[in-house]
Amino acid sequence: MTAETMSTMPADSTIHPGWVRISHWINALAILMMIGSGWQIYNASPLFNFEFSKHIALGNWLGGALLWHFAAMWLLVVNGIFYVTLGLMSGRFRRKLLPIHPSDVIADAKAALTFKLAHDDLSHYNAVQRLLYAGVILCGILIVLSGLAIWKPVQLQELTTLFGGYDFARYVHFVAMAAIVGFLCVHVTLALLVPKSLRAMITGR
Repeated sequence: MTAETMSTMPADSTIHPGWVRISHWINALAILMMIGSGWQIYNASPLFNFEFSKHIALGNWLGGALLWHFAAMWLLVVNGIFYVTLGLMSGRFRRKLLPIHPSDVIADAKAALTFKLAHDDLSHYNAVQRLLYAGVILCGILIVLSGLAIWKPVQLQELTTLFGGYDFARYVHFVAMAAIVGFLCVHVTLALLVPKSLRAMITGR
């Protein structure tokens, strides 16, 4: 193969490497399990004047929900550590998520709301995507830490104190959950509006 032939060959068109796709779908499963079981746990001791429907809660009762929640927790933590570690070591987070400028976020948000935001290059995240993806990673870390503070308030009393005590840690946990659910709603909606983005997360291209 000559140098001229090599120079005309198309570059690798992979958008998402294998480790990203695998960890993405494992995270999706773990998060859905944690949210559903978390709603059932919440119903046993509500923070607000409402409960989640049993049709969307997982576990049927408190004990069952706790089993689902703890199983999903370890899956989420192990997979999350794998994803974040590779994301940092490979430089993917730096390339994909930075920089985030408020002016760019506002401009891209306006473009998205008026259906003028281009999606031609899926390998490039717009400012809104960068903000949302960085935000959901931080929410994931926050929900795990606040969950640990709730789960082991005596053994991890320093962590629980950092969250303002057991009761306030529950509110932090709930808010982080609500933020993740909000992200999922936006994420799924965009995947349906731009089907090739879903294909890319399955095939890599």
